[in-house]
Amino acid sequence: MTSILFGPAKEGFLKGEISLSTATIKTSLVRSYTPNAAHKFVSEVTGAGGVIASTAPALTSKTTTLGVFDAADITFTAVTTNANNHYLLIYQSSAVTGGADVAASAQRIIAWIDTGTNLPAVPNGGDVNIVWDNSANKIFAL
Repeated sequence: MTSILFGPAKEGFLKGEISLSTATIKTSLVRSYTPNAAHKFVSEVTGAGGVIASTAPALTSKTTTLGVFDAADITFTAVTTNANNHYLLIYQSSAVTGGADVAASAQRIIAWIDTGTNLPAVPNGGDVNIVWDNSANKIFAL
């Protein structure tokens, strides 16, 4: 599998249902999930056997210049040793206008990232640092 933008996320961007700049965007370490480009909500990831092993705080310093999404690097702290091959799931955890997290059945998944520095992650009880790509596409480009 290669990194993907989920189809419903692309539709969500076009309909104004997902906002990278105003909504709370989070990233989770996920294992035991086979990405399905048609999945729309975090509940579909966990319902398909995916296990959210750890969630980083909301992304900060977000930018969307020229359709390229970027944010400050993140750290998953003290990730429990539980299995190999953890990948990244990026999702909108709040309403489009921001605020508190909504239910997993309403949290919009955006992207699956399985290639990059420190991926797949192999937790050992310590921190897992994610340094976003500094090339032209940053986290992802639309």
